[in-house]
Amino acid sequence: MRKLILPIALCISIQIFAQDTITKQDLKSAAKVIDINFTQKEIDTMYEGVKENLDNYKLQHKLSLNNSVPMSLWQSPLLPGMTFASKQEPINWNIPANVQMPANKNDLAFYNILQLASLIKNKKISSVELTKFFIERLKKYGDTLQCVITITEDTALLQAKQADMALAKGIYKSPLQGIPYGLKDLFAVKGYKTTWGAAPYKNQVIDEDAFVYTQLKNAGAVLVAKLTLGALAQGDRWYGGQTKNPWNLRFGSSGSSAGSASATVAGLVPFAIGTETWGSIVSPSSTCGATGLRPTFGSVSRSGAMTLSWSLDKAGPICRSAEDAAVVFAYLHGTDNKDACAVNRPFNYKPTADIKKMKVAYAKNYYDKITDTSRSEWKVLNEFKKMGVQLIPVNFPDSGVYNFNIMDVVISAECAAAFDDFTRNNIDDEMTWQGKYDWPNSFRVARLMPAVEYINANRHRYLLMQKVNEVVNQFDVIICPTRGSGNQTAITNLTGHPVVVVPTGFDKRFNTPTSITFIGKLYDEATILSAAKAYQNATTWDDMHPQMFK
Repeated sequence: MRKLILPIALCISIQIFAQDTITKQDLKSAAKVIDINFTQKEIDTMYEGVKENLDNYKLQHKLSLNNSVPMSLWQSPLLPGMTFASKQEPINWNIPANVQMPANKNDLAFYNILQLASLIKNKKISSVELTKFFIERLKKYGDTLQCVITITEDTALLQAKQADMALAKGIYKSPLQGIPYGLKDLFAVKGYKTTWGAAPYKNQVIDEDAFVYTQLKNAGAVLVAKLTLGALAQGDRWYGGQTKNPWNLRFGSSGSSAGSASATVAGLVPFAIGTETWGSIVSPSSTCGATGLRPTFGSVSRSGAMTLSWSLDKAGPICRSAEDAAVVFAYLHGTDNKDACAVNRPFNYKPTADIKKMKVAYAKNYYDKITDTSRSEWKVLNEFKKMGVQLIPVNFPDSGVYNFNIMDVVISAECAAAFDDFTRNNIDDEMTWQGKYDWPNSFRVARLMPAVEYINANRHRYLLMQKVNEVVNQFDVIICPTRGSGNQTAITNLTGHPVVVVPTGFDKRFNTPTSITFIGKLYDEATILSAAKAYQNATTWDDMHPQMFK
């Protein structure tokens, strides 16, 4: 029986030393890295155990782990005693009856999903015609925006033909039947490359169909493109360049769901699927002026997707309106039982929900930091007041609760573990981007993180979940600034709460979009989407499109 299991942190830390033989001085140096002090007697006692542990790690390092192999520890956003609805109610989509083809066919690029559904259902355009239209736009503008990795033309035309044939037989699966869309290129689709946006993997083919692709295929949607993402889901820079903001090509689209947001806003696809670990749906949606839904953690199975962080990764739609996001999420959510974190929860969206009957709060502690009351964040509150909503000020849990960067500890440890072989076998040297804050260096830094600190950060995360739920559960919606006022994005990613981000205007300096965020209760995407729809019905920001791509 082992007489000692020393702190795992020390064993990780000593990897910085190249020599095969560990000295007691090495232990002293390693201890400094992890903010702990050992006496000489303690080091003398630990010494043999450290060497034994290292021998054991070397045996482990001989065994390669594929990125798709999960942990046996599973994150859940639930707290003891929580209960949720279990019955899925019918959703009555209001597909308009009298939608006409536009005089200028290019205007089709910015029709919403239900308008396109009307055209297809009433046979005013075939799915094949619509698919060819969007493929041509992808070919025309894809290089300009650097947002496309692969145009899936053969599969798209086949799926479009199948959608038309089904409709001819009287089979109508969903409003998504025959509608083209794009997929972030970290989701596997059989027969196509899945590049993860990174040079070492640009020819990678994974013989699997991701859950999100299968769900949309079953709904009758048509995959037209695999879209760019920042390398290994970081930022908007991929092995082919930097994905651009359709409103101002001097700027990037933000990321990591860079292509999904850029292509959707530019009308190259009616909608796209993105993922988020820490802002990767919210940030590009905000930057490009899309409507992005980051669902509750576990609402959508991640099988067939690249793992970045097991306890944080989420998949969701990036669209041009809240109702589009609701349509997509209705057919996207659920599980195939391949992702142990994923669950089946009902999505009981009400297209005609009355915003005046909702209990709506705003994050006063964040708003207090925005002293310029002409900013769009304040104008959002005024719009809700005009709609007859009584806004309730609330302090969203942040300072005094989020007292250290919990997110950085959690995400760093899990990302480094997910890409262990990548670092250990020097695959990281093949990455295009090698800066101080790029993944290759971040993964290396994370190797020196103590396992104890990772575990304790997650214990603090649990306390954070309790504090946030105490506040969020009092309201139907909390309106919160998207950027610059606090740690909301990190906090809600850690707690697993859903958010919707929508455009609210333009920054006067750069003519780039501004946004607002709606935070909801766990698994209550329906309510925040209804609130976002009400805001969009009262304003015109979601109807504005970049001139260059009209």
